[in-house]
Amino acid sequence: RLQLPARLDVLVNEPFERVPYTTAIELLRAEIAKDPSKWEFPQVEFGTDLASEHERWLTESHFRKPVFVYNYPREIKSFYMRDNEDGKTVAATDLLVPGIGELIGGSQREERLEQLKLKMRESGLKEEDYWWYLDLRRFGTVPHAGYGLGFERLVCYVTATANIRDAIAFPRFPGGCEF
Repeated sequence: RLQLPARLDVLVNEPFERVPYTTAIELLRAEIAKDPSKWEFPQVEFGTDLASEHERWLTESHFRKPVFVYNYPREIKSFYMRDNEDGKTVAATDLLVPGIGELIGGSQREERLEQLKLKMRESGLKEEDYWWYLDLRRFGTVPHAGYGLGFERLVCYVTATANIRDAIAFPRFPGGCEF
């Protein structure tokens, strides 16, 4: 595990690795095949949502730096993510970092109304429950994307804080708030 100065040096001075989801799965399958008993989740195939142990191995053991994994399978991501041309994957990415796991998750959003409706039906969602979301596309949209950043995870990473509870400004826990 890198100490803080070395961690920050890697963060600032080395390019992050970029691998398609399929490559990440191939790397994991090859490593797991060496000794499946070392893994809590040894079953890894296309369509598997990466577990934290998979993310840790990719970032801490294999690449030893932050990794962008992109083009995830369509069936494990949300309906609003834009399909890639192959019809099997979506334009989504996760930034995985050593010692933390997923720091950022992002995707291009589906801007095509009819395609969005189709994906909603395939996901078992009712159009009437999402009328407001569909109206965002119906009354004008452009290709766009979005992401979410785990701010407390970022604080942990850049300060080498071991426990995320120490990075949360106002932590909540059972019995910690009286009314």
